Amino acid sequence: MMPGKLVVPSLLVLICCVIISCSAPAAQPQPVVTPAQSTTTESQLPVVIHYLTVQQETEGWPLIIGTLTREYQANHPNVEWKYENYPQTDLVQRIQLLAGSDSLPFMFNYESGAPLRDLAASGKVLELEQTFKELGIYDRLNPGAVSLLKNLVGGSGLYALPLELNIEGFWYNKQIFAEHNLAVPTTWDELLAVADKLHQAGIQPFAVSGLQKWPLTRLINGYVMRVYGYDVMSRVVNGELKVTDAGFIAAAQIVQDMAMKGYFGQGVNTLDYAPAQDLFLQGRAAMYYMGSWALRDFNNPELNKIGIDNIGFFNIPLVEGGVGTLNDYSINAGLTTSFSQKEFSRNPQGYGEWMKAVFSAYGDRAMSELGMITGFTVSQIPDNVSPLTRLTVAEIDNVKNGAPWFEAYFNARTQAVATDNVQLLVTGDMSPEEYMAELQKAIDEQLP
Repeated sequence: MMPGKLVVPSLLVLICCVIISCSAPAAQPQPVVTPAQSTTTESQLPVVIHYLTVQQETEGWPLIIGTLTREYQANHPNVEWKYENYPQTDLVQRIQLLAGSDSLPFMFNYESGAPLRDLAASGKVLELEQTFKELGIYDRLNPGAVSLLKNLVGGSGLYALPLELNIEGFWYNKQIFAEHNLAVPTTWDELLAVADKLHQAGIQPFAVSGLQKWPLTRLINGYVMRVYGYDVMSRVVNGELKVTDAGFIAAAQIVQDMAMKGYFGQGVNTLDYAPAQDLFLQGRAAMYYMGSWALRDFNNPELNKIGIDNIGFFNIPLVEGGVGTLNDYSINAGLTTSFSQKEFSRNPQGYGEWMKAVFSAYGDRAMSELGMITGFTVSQIPDNVSPLTRLTVAEIDNVKNGAPWFEAYFNARTQAVATDNVQLLVTGDMSPEEYMAELQKAIDEQLP
């Protein structure tokens, strides 16, 4: 709750803080005010934690942050928690409208990539690397998640927090592998050899939802990030690489061959997300490329008929001669959360102390209460967490560099070209060269 009256010196300090924040260059994030720098006590100024989010207050990020905030309020009566839900379908438009009227809430969900990069360039978003370092909590963030989020905004800074973190890769049926004397592949040649042996034995090698389209482009992305490195797609949109280069053509050719040989089963383009996952969890497909968000279904015995202990994971295999490494993972941080520079500048000390308290505890609390993997460190994994979740956390700890998904840097038009045409690619109705030529044309139109 906010105090009913402020003394005049406090008001003057508040006005000065606002004037200073408005006159500072947009590209320079405001430093965190320490107690020695402030002439007022932290409890004299309001701290309104207004969170605009697409999630319900009883789930995910709002649940954990709201819970930690209410605990913090016990000794900080000037802190107010204000939750606001907004549909994801209209989120970008809503945030842009609020930014245009200079009325962004303190915390808000927003799409990482080009939308956040443009908003940050306007000076309206708090730069979090400097802020967290000054608060002494920067080491709470996963380096791979930080690398990913900074790359998504062109390396201009860290403007969002990874309140969840997903790695992507191949989940596999341990029993099927053991019965057929198959080793976990570490190269794409080995992966294709495993798939061929399974196919000849009458077992579908991969469960893939072609109807969703993006699971197919994820395979293309996995190959090219091993050829060119984790930053391959940022180099494409920067004009350093073209998707008509040999490594991209090879990736499209391999995915087309996998489909044409039957490795994805019949009618891949008609298979939706849930039925594809069911193929894997019911033991009818040996491998499943997906993000770790699928753990919630893997850990559900009503859906998982092969058993949680029967599922293993391996990172995207290497390509001979490529520069990618097994410490590079395809990861994503879901829908990220950013902070208003203007709101933070009203009371840097008060907001900073709240941030330190909440985000020092966020990773552990999200894991213990929800079993949720985040881009924050976890000091101790609870005993009731499944072995597969533990394995995933260990994999995330191995992340050195994070690579985004194939379409992460594309605008809506280029995304549509990539995902719509991939269905034609896997049916043989479009050649690898044609697929990449059409995509490069869209990229050229997107580039300034």
